[in-house]
Amino acid sequence: MAIPVIDFSKLDREERAKTMAELHNGCKEWGFFQLVNHGIPEELLERVKKVCSECFKLEREEGFKNSKPVKMMNEELDKQKDSGKLEGVDWEDVFILLDDNEWPPQTPGFKETMTEYRAEVKKLAEKMMEIMDENLGLPKGYIKAAFNGGGADDDAAFFGTKVSHYPPCPRPDLVPALRAHTDAGGVILLFQDDVVNGLQIFKDGAWIDVQPLRNAIVINTGDQIEVLSNGRYKSVWHRVLATSNGNRRSIASFYNPSLSATIAPAPQLVEMANPGEKGERGGFYPKFQFGDYMSIYAEQKFLPKEPRFQAVSAT
Repeated sequence: MAIPVIDFSKLDREERAKTMAELHNGCKEWGFFQLVNHGIPEELLERVKKVCSECFKLEREEGFKNSKPVKMMNEELDKQKDSGKLEGVDWEDVFILLDDNEWPPQTPGFKETMTEYRAEVKKLAEKMMEIMDENLGLPKGYIKAAFNGGGADDDAAFFGTKVSHYPPCPRPDLVPALRAHTDAGGVILLFQDDVVNGLQIFKDGAWIDVQPLRNAIVINTGDQIEVLSNGRYKSVWHRVLATSNGNRRSIASFYNPSLSATIAPAPQLVEMANPGEKGERGGFYPKFQFGDYMSIYAEQKFLPKEPRFQAVSAT
């Protein structure tokens, strides 16, 4: 079984209705799918790969060798026998790019390339939200406005890019590259490694590989899309497996609500719901401020999401 691969360019052709249906199915039945012909120039994507790989070698690799997971692994390897899996760590080097934080300063072309990439992928995120609006029967711009707090400020929503590398691991059986979780926010756009696999989603009781596909963008829906859609679109458990071969690159961009945004199921979707359509939680989703949800998520990221919804509804 493979996650859906959707040709995004067909939205502008005679196959628009079919493509919209494929995107709806990707959100509703999978929560993960891959876009090809998505409009981000291939030349830019090749530059992104180059500068991110160079950045790891030039500015990140030595620091990772002295990181907590590496130290814990070395201690484990020094023992005469295994004492079990390493707890509470991921085999990952990671940093975040925002418009106003400090970026890696030494890699030639890094800031220029990643600034250009972030602008392109943000446009794609906003296009995806408009598609979700249409497929859910919501007014155009509904999800974007909710994420921006419903006011006149069109830039209040959070947009961040997480640059990760998962270096070769001497004992992949002892530590994950990234523990299983659902994403807290809205729409996630992942530019993953073309060659080194490891990303998996949990569907129908089994872990399924998200197959590497050259220059595709992987889309997944976060917890806030699940709430806004009143459970029609679900966030999905996913993880990254460590590997002994290859240094996996992963560039995930997150279009999330502002911390002050109020998130709740869209009224149109609550009114449309039948008694049997209240979702797996057995009731409608709560109304809450996203910042409150993030405070809970910070403590419970690698735990089931349902208690997070329950906890935030009680705040």
